[in-house]
Amino acid sequence: MKQFRLILFLMLTLAFFSESGYPQVKAPNYNFSLDSLAFFLPGKSLIEAQKKYGKGTILKKGPITTYRFYVAQIRYKFPVIIQASQGKIIDMFANLPTYFLHDIFHQSLINRYGKQDIYKKKEGGAVYTWKNKDGIRHTYSGTCTITCFPIYYSAGPATSAGAPGGFKTLLLQFYSQESVF
Repeated sequence: MKQFRLILFLMLTLAFFSESGYPQVKAPNYNFSLDSLAFFLPGKSLIEAQKKYGKGTILKKGPITTYRFYVAQIRYKFPVIIQASQGKIIDMFANLPTYFLHDIFHQSLINRYGKQDIYKKKEGGAVYTWKNKDGIRHTYSGTCTITCFPIYYSAGPATSAGAPGGFKTLLLQFYSQESVF
């Protein structure tokens, strides 16, 4: 009986301290890199984005054409909407998956662009803006309920100078509830 107790005690001790006894849990966006969205930043070539993510769906045709692409990896797929003119991307809006972790996504933006210039918080939501990083205005929004998660990431021209006539960023279009569809 003593031997049985000793063996049982040793087995339970080994199981408790063994790392293989516990599954590793990773958040869905640990594998995500902002480089996935680099193809859609203002000033980038539309053709390069189409080579990487397919032709995209045309949502609105005109001097400024609006496209929808999907960024996909093993665990996620989310839409990225862009506006392009003369083969160049001028604006982008990514509707981020809600199972991404806000802290990780926000930190990756800080690591890339530095501390945000503007921070506005209302109730459980916040908007972070980087005003002019290489001529681009980056805007990120996240919110919190039980956990915190991202809502969107947008990048557009820092100023409207040089943008085609009648240009309005996707973020402003969505905010003012104008439809691009």
